[in-house]
Amino acid sequence: MNDLLDPLLDSRLKGFPHTHDAVRRSELASLQWNVLAGDLPLPIALIKRDALDHNLAWMQGQARAWKIDLAPHGKTTMSPQLFKRQLDAGAWGLTFATVKQLRVGVAAGARHTLIANQVFSDADLLGIQALLAGHADLRIAFLVDSTAQLDLIERWSTTHKVARPFEVMLEIGVSGGRSGCRTHVEATTLAARLHASSAVKLVGIECYEGLGVQGTTDHDAPLAAALMDRVEAVAVECAERQWFETDEVLISAGGSAIFDLVATRLTPMLGRPVRGLLRSGCYVTHDHGNYKRLVSVVDTRLGCAPGESLRPALEVWALVQSRPEPGLAILAVGRRDISYDIEMPIPIKRAARAAMTTADVPTSWKITALNDQHAYLRWDAADEADAPAVGERIGLGISHPCTTFDKWHWMPIVDNDYRIVDAVSLHF
Repeated sequence: MNDLLDPLLDSRLKGFPHTHDAVRRSELASLQWNVLAGDLPLPIALIKRDALDHNLAWMQGQARAWKIDLAPHGKTTMSPQLFKRQLDAGAWGLTFATVKQLRVGVAAGARHTLIANQVFSDADLLGIQALLAGHADLRIAFLVDSTAQLDLIERWSTTHKVARPFEVMLEIGVSGGRSGCRTHVEATTLAARLHASSAVKLVGIECYEGLGVQGTTDHDAPLAAALMDRVEAVAVECAERQWFETDEVLISAGGSAIFDLVATRLTPMLGRPVRGLLRSGCYVTHDHGNYKRLVSVVDTRLGCAPGESLRPALEVWALVQSRPEPGLAILAVGRRDISYDIEMPIPIKRAARAAMTTADVPTSWKITALNDQHAYLRWDAADEADAPAVGERIGLGISHPCTTFDKWHWMPIVDNDYRIVDAVSLHF
């Protein structure tokens, strides 16, 4: 546990000083390193402490106001230190996409866990049973959406020692989307089979509302309502037929885009205790692009003033390495360092060589392309006099934090002056 939460960091890791001895994460603050002082080689991905702390408290407060719980999706960060912060802030548990991810979360202290995915392979079923056998207080629930999947689980269970029956949640899906039952009849037929099986226990219903989101209430509200109506109808029938084998039914939804539209639908009246679980993950650092736009619409629905809700906490800083022609600078950062799956990185700050303060960048600055190790920064001709210089540092915002986190083994946490006050390790 100590090596996981307080790992040894050294120069084998991208972004760590080339010539410094290895240090424990807990020792970093005492070194007084500062990103703007050049104490770390660039590029570096970093987390702003104040925004991180704000986001953890804000989302937990929202869940409390909605009378539901958080089970944040761990695949966003895969960071034991951030998992612990989320749990310490009041999260009920954590969500994962794979058994491998789950193992990291359990090692970090999570005891209530979801796998928001179908599980059926021999290796994964064995892995879950090994975790359950090793932790009497551990709870793991995963998704089921077909009798074919159930057949595989039952076949495995007949030939292996099972510490406890698998806890499963019935997934409700949408046409043209990913996994999940498409019709009410399909869902209830499967629920009956799950109840009759000795290999599993039906403990809840799950869905994901994020597919098809457009970022307008007129479109997204009916989309979410229709899905949650289906979830509730299946849950009610399962409760009436006594197919749930649990004292407390779990109802779960919630990506990071329109979480407010499902939060109030997670505790339907079933005649027994219900725990609503919101699985949003990207809230922990938010972003400067896709989620910033989508959550601004959430803010309007919630009546939040600008800056009251989620704040971007993740930045990537890089050097200007070349000015090969007018209107173009090449930054020493690329696809191996920063998100690009939804849109290009977003220039937000600049700092001259050796400067200890930052300034905003001209609004015309745009990253237009990325290579593995290079970014193409362009600007309007009218801003040529304010163009970046070779050696200058550029701070980039990101769009979709998940695919920046998975490019790093560690990230420093910095204060508003970019002094390193802590760090997180990442385990993808």
